[in-house]
Amino acid sequence: MFFDGLQRRLRVGVWLTGIFMAGSASAELVVIVGKGGPDTMTKEQVADVFLGKVPSLPGGAAAAPQDQPDSSPLRDEFYTKVSGKSAAQAKAYWSKLAFTGKGTPPPEAANSAAVKKAVAAAPGGIGYVEKSAADATVKVVLTVH
Repeated sequence: MFFDGLQRRLRVGVWLTGIFMAGSASAELVVIVGKGGPDTMTKEQVADVFLGKVPSLPGGAAAAPQDQPDSSPLRDEFYTKVSGKSAAQAKAYWSKLAFTGKGTPPPEAANSAAVKKAVAAAPGGIGYVEKSAADATVKVVLTVH
């Protein structure tokens, strides 16, 4: 009887540990550009592109940022870690710019595969994806921590 109770508590403990570890694990996020883009970028440079503060990437190509979908957890993580704004704050920022005619937000792609495809196809393409989604068709310029 004692061992039955101990065994049950151990199973619950292992189960809870698995839940907490799964909840805290997040995919490593990287910023990608097309093959002709810069070799590296700072968080500040990336934030400036995604907030429409600069029209081009380092090196001169006109910036063509691609955003993740509004519902993507990557989007909130990206904006929080790169710009210091939540995804909702970035959306409100763009709404204000669009309303005053001072800018248009980056288009949303359906998922990381679509972001990668759009970035690879555009001369000034820039986007963010899980590290595992990056491949030889794009260049990683920043790992977001």
